[in-house]
Amino acid sequence: MVAEKIKALREAENMTQAALAKKLGITRSSVNAWEMGISVPSTQYVVELSALFKVSTDYLLDIKKNASLSLDGLTEDDVQVVFAVANQLRKKNKNKQL
Repeated sequence: MVAEKIKALREAENMTQAALAKKLGITRSSVNAWEMGISVPSTQYVVELSALFKVSTDYLLDIKKNASLSLDGLTEDDVQVVFAVANQLRKKNKNKQL
């Protein structure tokens, strides 16, 4: 649910509702309404939230179970480590399902 994603992403950044609202140029009560599921962000704010938290809009809207991760600032060796860890976790989870 988008409400839970927004709250979790905000909290992961140790950001208050007021701080998030300020970054987006909206009121804290708007952020609170999103997080409580009273309202949903407009398309403009979905895009801004995804850019701010470096996640895809699909992830934010829970359209797919695939999340994106920015690899900006990582070396090619770093990227290979990230892929290796992800593959190892997939294997581990697949073995648990068997």
